[in-house]
Amino acid sequence: MVVFKLSDEYSSPIPAARFFRALIGDFHNLIPKLMPEAIGSIDIVQGDGGAGTIMQINFTEGRELSFIKSRVDMLDEETLTCVYKLIEGSQLMEKFESIAYEVNFEPTPDGGSKSRIASTYYTKGNFQLNEEEIKAGRERGLGIYIAVEAYLLQNPDAYA
Repeated sequence: MVVFKLSDEYSSPIPAARFFRALIGDFHNLIPKLMPEAIGSIDIVQGDGGAGTIMQINFTEGRELSFIKSRVDMLDEETLTCVYKLIEGSQLMEKFESIAYEVNFEPTPDGGSKSRIASTYYTKGNFQLNEEEIKAGRERGLGIYIAVEAYLLQNPDAYA
């Protein structure tokens, strides 16, 4: 098994608690509405959104993956932190034992936020991630952040 770690930061004019409520707290409702070309639906398979919740993201036809399942391991609304792990996912799990994420939102002095995303990839065998796969994964993640930020900017009362 090879372990590969990656971290990113994203700054936004959206306040940290508001961004967290939209992106993390209501992910299963909001993302399919904002990204219908990619996400068909997100179903809560088990739980109530907190720790232990399992969600299944169903992708639209023609995507590389048909679905993935993730489990929320920790959700702290006070520290605006979420830890979750991809536990199942069609072709993705042929290469990975699991993929773990920790997302944290912090307020910035200007009233916006900075989010930090730490990803840990646990590969099967000696599988190595290549630059193109890393870049594609980062771009998908950034696309979700940009879509939520744009929605929140256009809808100032949403998740307030």
